[in-house]
Amino acid sequence: MIEKSNLKILPNEVLFSLDIGTRNVVGIVGKKEKGKFLILDKELMEHPDRAMYDGQIHDINKVTEVVIMVKQKLEQRLGFPLKQVAIAAAGRALKTYRAEASMEVDYSKEIDNNIINSLEMSAIQMAQEKLEKDSMLGDQKYYCVGHTVVNYFLNGGILTSLKGHRGNNIVAEVLATFLPHVVVDSLYLVMNKVGLEVINLTLEPIAAIHVTIPPKLRLLNLALIDIGAGTSDIAITRDGSIVAFSMASVAGDEITEAISKEFLLDFVVAEKLKVQLNKKEEHTFSDIVGISYTMSTDEIIGRISSTIEMLATEIAGKIIQNNGKSTSAVFCIGGGSQIPTLTKHLAEKLGIMNERVVIRGTEIIENVNYICERLEGPEYITPIGIGIVSLKEQEQDFIEIFVNDNQIRLLNAKRLMISDALIRMGFNARKLIARNGANLRININGKEKIISGGIGKPAQIALNGTSASLDTPIKNCDQIMVESALDGANARKTLKELIYEIGAVSFNGLDIKLVNNMTVNGKKVISDEYILRDGDHILFDEIVRIEELLENFNIDFQAVDVFVNGQRVHKDHPIKNMDNVTTANKRSTTEVHNGISKKKFLEVKVNNKGIFMEVDEKPPIFVDVFKYIDFDLTKSRGILNLQLNGNRANYTDILVDGDIITIEWIK
Repeated sequence: MIEKSNLKILPNEVLFSLDIGTRNVVGIVGKKEKGKFLILDKELMEHPDRAMYDGQIHDINKVTEVVIMVKQKLEQRLGFPLKQVAIAAAGRALKTYRAEASMEVDYSKEIDNNIINSLEMSAIQMAQEKLEKDSMLGDQKYYCVGHTVVNYFLNGGILTSLKGHRGNNIVAEVLATFLPHVVVDSLYLVMNKVGLEVINLTLEPIAAIHVTIPPKLRLLNLALIDIGAGTSDIAITRDGSIVAFSMASVAGDEITEAISKEFLLDFVVAEKLKVQLNKKEEHTFSDIVGISYTMSTDEIIGRISSTIEMLATEIAGKIIQNNGKSTSAVFCIGGGSQIPTLTKHLAEKLGIMNERVVIRGTEIIENVNYICERLEGPEYITPIGIGIVSLKEQEQDFIEIFVNDNQIRLLNAKRLMISDALIRMGFNARKLIARNGANLRININGKEKIISGGIGKPAQIALNGTSASLDTPIKNCDQIMVESALDGANARKTLKELIYEIGAVSFNGLDIKLVNNMTVNGKKVISDEYILRDGDHILFDEIVRIEELLENFNIDFQAVDVFVNGQRVHKDHPIKNMDNVTTANKRSTTEVHNGISKKKFLEVKVNNKGIFMEVDEKPPIFVDVFKYIDFDLTKSRGILNLQLNGNRANYTDILVDGDIITIEWIK
């Protein structure tokens, strides 16, 4: 302890923190001194009446009277007025709900963080809707102060992570914890009546966990239990963060009531006896009819062991429910944590070693000194924590964020991301994920064809003018702008569009489709403006050769010369989409269809393939054939065999229409 006479205390240096509990109000005055929290004075005062129930202020005036008295006693000893205060909202007011949300996703795409965050947001919003409906509080609003994912599902199967998977349907089941606004509002009303400016507001579990489980330990899966009079607050850490808050509606009062009933004591006497159970080995007391008892602690505990076990069962059940399993260790604080055998029962119910369920007292708080009487015991963890947390300006517990120019407040209970701000704002999570338009499935000549829907435009998120995502961290005064995603258009195609995709050619200047005898679902097509529907069956004959095209116009191939893209072709020539096909009456001279020149052609077969050779003033000779075929003479692969109509050929042999030519390498 530091000597008070050696310390100069200035009003603007001190920090006043208040812990307004169900039974009493604790006020602590401290200051920052050489990197430590120096506690200057403290005051504790009980509520004379039941003005508080389970951490919630019910009678504002009665609570105000007690706070005024605590404040005045401290001011008298300090010698100056207290004008500012740090406070905490009771964890007992927290409400936890389980909900799940599902989402249809594109099987062709991997599931990424944006999809997962949007799914979790939707589940949290469903939990909030369920809470508000069950509470029947009308316009009552809540902060989501934390959530944990219980399970993920992909196409009905359970998974520990969705990231990187593909599927059609995903589900997230979450456990979300909420703080009603009225808790915060009532605290501020009392402070206003007392004339105190609130400079910091946190949650009691956050204040407690800050000094019992510092950030360096939060990688571990730990539980903190603050066992008070009416309820037991629970906070769980994992992977570096506080992942869940909860509350068991049983606590020290259950033990007091059990002692009262077992030994016929009034509540006040039973409460005093309970408090002494961990301090003395033997106790003397009288019941309401005057019978006196002298009993050991072990005897008393044995008579109420079933109630202690029930308390442990309830708390352990909440831990497992919120964590999905037992935690690795449990830290107990609060007056109710000192009940003998409670930690042993907790360890048994959680299936962990007894040594891993421990009571934490103020001695474990680092960097704290006193110039007043030292605060001992687990019941002072939270009041000291409120003061220490408020000194850390960089760890504000409520921050202000702007979303699309709307100002919102967030409880800084964990690593906050853009998704947390959108949840608080009530932004519809479904508007964050773009969906592709519905595909169109049709059957063409027995083969399925899928016509894809339009690609959706994802939501656009910006943080302080820079592109961001749902899991981008946020801090105080950040500006978030969000544009909703746009879904892609459903696939739409007319029969006419489909026909042109199958193929069309220009035939003597006419636009001709390469289909014949088309039916849709067994019926002859009346109009090609028909809009295709999912599941349509389309049958048709496809025109694939020149001869088939001519037959549609009753043209005999022998009577015409046919040209495809300016080159004369035979009747079996395959037709390709967008070909330009023209015909001319068969004669010795054929017009090339630019209307400028006239040329003669003769047809020969080279290696069983027909080719047309241009005839100038002189007839073509054998060597001219190499202009029309792909045959490499630069690299010898054996003996070159040249034949004309079955006889050995010379390069200068004159060719005539109908000649049969063989050109090959013989090894």
